[in-house]
Amino acid sequence: MVKKSKGFRTRTRNKLKQQPSVRPAITKFLQKFEIGQKVAIEPEPSSQKGMPYPKFKGSVGKVIGRRGNSYIVEINVGDSRKLIISRPEHLKAI
Repeated sequence: MVKKSKGFRTRTRNKLKQQPSVRPAITKFLQKFEIGQKVAIEPEPSSQKGMPYPKFKGSVGKVIGRRGNSYIVEINVGDSRKLIISRPEHLKAI
């Protein structure tokens, strides 16, 4: 028997699907955010690097720092706070 794969994008065929005619502009990959700025997490399916876990899709948080090319976003989930490390193409300014 073959062992079933349990990778990062398992069971996300519809969740992370992108239309073939829709491709992001290069400016989406080069956008900058200030510390303290509010952002929404919107994963970009064409870029797998730095993609946050799919359960955080649609969450709104605050940028609290940088780590290399990525940003550290603080979001509240229930009574706890989570730190999400994500690249700029997966974030949208609010």
